[in-house]
Amino acid sequence: MKIALFSDIHANLPALEGFFSDVETQKPDAVYCLGDLVGYNIWPNEVIDEIRKRGIPCIAGNYDFGIGRHSGDCGCAYKTDEEKALGKISIAYTNEVVKDAQRAYLRTLPAHIRVEFQLNNDKLNVLLVHGSPRKINEYLFEDRDEKSLMRIMEQADADVMCFGHTHQPYHRILPTEVTGDAHYRHAVNIGSVGKPKDKDPRGGYVLLHINENSSVKDKESIRVEFIRFNYDIEKAAKAIENSPLPNEYADMLRNG
Repeated sequence: MKIALFSDIHANLPALEGFFSDVETQKPDAVYCLGDLVGYNIWPNEVIDEIRKRGIPCIAGNYDFGIGRHSGDCGCAYKTDEEKALGKISIAYTNEVVKDAQRAYLRTLPAHIRVEFQLNNDKLNVLLVHGSPRKINEYLFEDRDEKSLMRIMEQADADVMCFGHTHQPYHRILPTEVTGDAHYRHAVNIGSVGKPKDKDPRGGYVLLHINENSSVKDKESIRVEFIRFNYDIEKAAKAIENSPLPNEYADMLRNG
């Protein structure tokens, strides 16, 4: 089974359209969205409508959670006063333009999606979250202490945990031992479709490959493929510059 996972579109319709064009060539068996449909660009309603039109299962990102409740706090954990000031503009703008039906949809999005496989008499739990199983806006960066990351996954009963929020893709395999047998857990950050932060401005998503022989006992039997795709970055950047949103967000798109 080939599962396409994408996240953090952030109202970037050209990037979402680029994702749909690219993922169609991959012919996945299933597609899931890990949230943050809105914020930072001018097309929140259009992005929501595209996800709904295709019937794509989606969980709530922290931005979706805030905007769905008409909150002035997106849970974005801005670090500097400048980031906070820019963020306030984005939140206010998004709250202003999101329509009632789209806001109601955001309010109904689930926090997590769990997919359980039964393969070779083994259970394989795939857990989809936005930030972490503990908190919608918890950042799980690649340098997270292994014991901490393992504890989070064990408590959530996740053999494969896929998440977004940091906009920085990575795959870590965490080995442990269960009753004398090796047990491998996979932590997968799927990156961002519409607002990458890894110095590569192209959109990104993940293909998770699970086959009939996949097992928690064989770390090579679960494969994670990182896909990057081109889209009209200038269209997305100029849309920001022609809106009340800060021009800094346009530069972020251009620079990744």
